[in-house]
Amino acid sequence: MKAAFSVPSKFDYRALGLRVGLEIHQQLNTKSKLFCNCSTSIVSEDTIKASPSYKRFLRATRSELGEVDAAAAFEFQRKRLFEYILPVEASCLVELDEEPPHPLNREALAIAIAIARAMNSMIVDEIHVMRKIVIDGSNTTGFQRTAIVALGGFISDEDGSIGIQTIAIEEDAARKISESGGVVSYSLDRLGIPLIEISTAPDIKTPIQAKRVAEKIGLMLRFTGKVKRGIGTIRQDLNLSIEGSPKIEVKGVQRLELIPKVIEEEVRRLVGLKMIREELVGRGVSIDEIDVQKPVDVTDIVSKSRSRIVSEAIKSGGRAYALKLPKFSGLLGVELQSNRRFGTELADYARQWAGVKGIIHSDELPAYGIDEDMVKEISSFLDIDKVDAFVIVVDTSDRALKALDVIKRRCIDAVMGIPKETRGANEDGTTRYLRPQPGAARMYPETDVPPIKIDGSILRESEAFIPPSVDEKINTFVKLYGLSHELAYQLIHSDYLNIYEEVVNSYGVDPKLMASIFTSLAGELRREGIDLMMLDDMHIHMIAKAVKELNLDKDSVRIAIATLYQNPSIDYKTYISMLSSHRVGEDEIRRVVKAKIEENIDEVLKRGDKAFQYIMGKVMSELRGRVDGKTVASIVREELSKIAR
Repeated sequence: MKAAFSVPSKFDYRALGLRVGLEIHQQLNTKSKLFCNCSTSIVSEDTIKASPSYKRFLRATRSELGEVDAAAAFEFQRKRLFEYILPVEASCLVELDEEPPHPLNREALAIAIAIARAMNSMIVDEIHVMRKIVIDGSNTTGFQRTAIVALGGFISDEDGSIGIQTIAIEEDAARKISESGGVVSYSLDRLGIPLIEISTAPDIKTPIQAKRVAEKIGLMLRFTGKVKRGIGTIRQDLNLSIEGSPKIEVKGVQRLELIPKVIEEEVRRLVGLKMIREELVGRGVSIDEIDVQKPVDVTDIVSKSRSRIVSEAIKSGGRAYALKLPKFSGLLGVELQSNRRFGTELADYARQWAGVKGIIHSDELPAYGIDEDMVKEISSFLDIDKVDAFVIVVDTSDRALKALDVIKRRCIDAVMGIPKETRGANEDGTTRYLRPQPGAARMYPETDVPPIKIDGSILRESEAFIPPSVDEKINTFVKLYGLSHELAYQLIHSDYLNIYEEVVNSYGVDPKLMASIFTSLAGELRREGIDLMMLDDMHIHMIAKAVKELNLDKDSVRIAIATLYQNPSIDYKTYISMLSSHRVGEDEIRRVVKAKIEENIDEVLKRGDKAFQYIMGKVMSELRGRVDGKTVASIVREELSKIAR
C-alpha cells in the first residue's frame, strides 16, 4: 500500500481542542409503549417468521420551512422498499400507521421527569410532541415522535461539571431484521418502546472522561429501577470535534467500554483529513482540476485481469469505469483509522450513495488480479502522472458512474476541509460514513397528540423514580442483602442491577450467590464464550427459580446458565428436567465420598482433623456442578467422623 505519510495515533487531546458531547438513548421498562397499549417485549424469531408483513416506500417531503432535510433527501435517493413485520403480541395499527397515536404514556413521562430532577434540569411547563423526519425505514410514518421534557442541568465529574442540554422522551425505532436486493425488513415489536434521550453539552475533553460521564449517566438511569437491560436497550451517540473541524456525529456505540476507542479513532481520522488537506494545498491542487475530470470506460483493459470479482461483474453486464484524481497519489493509501484508509472513506461514500460493493484505487495496486503492466496501461490511458491517482468502479453503468461522481465530490471536499457527516461506530472502534448530517428542516409539530401540562400530580408521581446516589445504593445493598461493600459496588456497576433486585425479592434466593453470579461468574463465562447479556429477563428468572428449586450452588449455576444459553427456546419444565438429569442424589454422593476416603485412607489418617478439606477437594473434582456443596460437606463430615470413631 502506497501512502504519502503516516497519521500519528497518540495525541494531547486538550491541545487538539477536543470537544465531545454525549447523546444517551435508554429504553424505559414501562408496562406499555409510548403511544399505544402494546407490550414493550421483543418477540422470538419463530414469532417473526409467523407474523404478517406489509411493504411500503417512503419519500422525503418539505418541512414547514419549505426545505427538504439533507439526511432525508439522501435516504430517498436510495429508493429502497421497506417490509414491515407486524407481530401481534407486541404491535398494533398504531405502529403500522393505520391508527392515530394514543395519548403519551404517563408512566414514561414520570420516569423522564424523575431523571431530569436528578440532573438538576429545568422541567418545561408543557410537553409538546414533535415529529422528526426519518425515512430510513425505521419508522413506518416517515418520522419519529419526540418531546422535550427538560432543559439545562449538569452531571458532576472529577474534571468539572458536564452540562446537560436537553432531556427528551421519544419512541424507539423498528428493529432491522435483514436487507437484501434493495428491500429492508423491519420488525415492529421495538417500534414505540419509550426511550429517554439525554444530550450533554460538548464539555468533555478526553476519551476517558467521555466513558466516565456515560457510565455516571447510565448508573443514574439504572438506579430508577425503570430501564431495560441487555444488548440494544442502551445506545451512546457521540458529537465531537477538534479545532478546525466541524462537529461529527457518531451513531450507535453499543458498549460503554468502546467509547474511548471510538473517540481515539475518530480524532485520528480528523487529524489525518487535516493533514491530507494541507498536503493537497501544498501540491497546488485546485477544485476545478478535480471537477473537470470525467469517468472513462476501461472495461476492455481490466477484463484481461485475473480478478474474479471484476470478471464476474463484467460477465453480469457490468462495466468498469475509472476516474483520474490529479495530485492525489499516495493520499488514498493514508491510514486514517486502524486498517481504514482515505480510500476506505471514498468506498464508504460510493456504497452509501450509489449502492456499489466497493472500489479499487491506484494506491493499493498492483493487487486484486491487476498486475503492474495493467496499472501502467490504465495510467497511460488516463494520462496519469506520477503525482496522480485513479479510482476504478466495476458495476452497472448507472451505479458505477454515480459512484465515481460521489467520489469526485468527496475529493473536492478534501481540498476544502472536513465535511460534516453522520458516521456509524464499528465493532472494532473505528467509524464509517452513514449519511449527511440532518438540519433544522427535519422537525415539525405532532398534531395527533395533545400537549400535556406539567402539574403537581405528575411531579408527585415522578418522586417514586428519583434515583439515589451511588453511596446510598451501595449502603442499601450492604444492609438489605448482606453484601460486602466491594460486591455491592461491582453489582451496581454491572448491567444486572435491576434484574438482581427483582429475582432476589421474587424467589428468595441467596442474595450473595446471585450477586456473585451477576459479577464474577458472568465475567468468567464471558471469557469462555457464554455471554449472560444474550439471555433476556425471562431467562434470568428461569435461572433464579432453578437456583431456588434445586438448591444450586455456584458450580451448578454455571451448568444451568450454559444449558439455557445453548437451548434458549425451552420452557421451564423442560429446563428443570434437563438440570435434574445432571444432578447426583445423596446415595451416589455418599458412595463417592466413601470411595475417596477408602482410596486415600493413609492420607486421611495422617491428616486427622484436617482431612476434611482434602476429601472435599477429591469429591468435588468429580461431582462439581452436579451437587450442592453443603450437602457434600455434611456427608464428608459424617463419613470422616465414622473413621475417627
